[in-house]
Order: sequence, then C-alpha cells, then structure tokens
Amino acid sequence: MWSKEVLKYPIYVILHPFNGYWELKFERNNRLNLLISIITLILLALTNILHNQYSGFVINIYNEKDMNSIMEIAYVVIPVLFWCIANWSLTTLLDGKGRFVEIFNSTCFALIPLVLLHFPWIWLSNVISIEEATFYYFTTSFAICWFVYLMFIGNMTVHQFTPAKTILTMALTIVAMGFMAFLCLLFFSLIQQMISFVSVIYQEITMRS
Repeated sequence: MWSKEVLKYPIYVILHPFNGYWELKFERNNRLNLLISIITLILLALTNILHNQYSGFVINIYNEKDMNSIMEIAYVVIPVLFWCIANWSLTTLLDGKGRFVEIFNSTCFALIPLVLLHFPWIWLSNVISIEEATFYYFTTSFAICWFVYLMFIGNMTVHQFTPAKTILTMALTIVAMGFMAFLCLLFFSLIQQMISFVSVIYQEITMRS
C-alpha cells in the first residue's frame, strides 16, 4: 500500500498541480487520497504545535506557557473544514463538479508546502540571528503563495470551472466562511447565556430552599 509511488505522489501534485489534481479527481484511489489528506492535516497541526513550542525566540512571538495544544489543532482543522463546507455548499449552487471528499482532498494536498517549508524552520530558527530571520519570512511568504496557487488549481480542476469563475467562487467561499464563523460564535454565545441563566436560577432555588 505504502509504495514509493504513493509516498512520492503528494510531492508530484504540488510540483505538477495541473496533472496532479487531474489524476487526483479522475484516476486515483479515493480512499488512499483521503488517507493522505488526513495525514497531511495531522502533520500541519503537529507542525503548528511544534513551531509555537520549540521555535527560536527570533521568530517565535508566542508564550509557550500560554499555549493550548487543543486550540492549536483547532486553528488548523476548523478553517479547513469551514472552507470545505462553504466551498461545497456554494459550488453545488454554481454547478460545480466536485464532491465534498474531492474538495477536502484538494485542500489538504494544497497544505503540503506549508508543512514542508515550515517544519525545518522549527529547528533552524534556534540557530539564526535577527538579520537571518529575513530568510524565514521569505520562506513563509513563498509557502503561502504556493498554497494559494495550489488551492486555485485544485478548485478549478475539481469543479471544472474557468479561471474567472474559480476566483469568484473562492472569494465567495471566504465570505461564506466569515458568515459561518459569525453564526457559530452567535450560537455558542447563546448557549453560554442559557447555561448562565440556568445556573443563576439553580443558585436562587438552592439558596432559598
């Protein structure tokens, strides 16, 4: 199952995105693609935790004592899920050809440069000077640009859209993600208020009885 071909395929996708995403949609084993996607997401979450915990003080702006590993995982997983849900919901209305699992796979494969380029800096950042931090910021910017480019190619291929329609869809997806985040915050705020209200009533009843 884990042949050299399988291990090399994610690299092939990010280096040859047009052919790679085409194979990802039409020619590859969906279960295997999903497994690679989940592993990539886990690796990105792990990289995020290690970066905040072990990066050198030159580039690390976080206080490791305040770090919450669960929240660091959520900061990676939730935006990916929000993107996939929002993108699938919109493209269903816009005659997109991609299924939810294909959107998830294409999104996770696009995350690979963030893992490959950020992971070495966890250790390199401990031996660089302030002047050399420029290379870190350049690498980070390059990884983000590469990620956005792969997202664009992946969306265009998965949904069989034109470039202009792909850009429009991605912009609308970001707006939809913001709307989803607002609804989630509103929901949790209402739940918190309900719990507080029930707690106050319980305390009043307890004190009077």
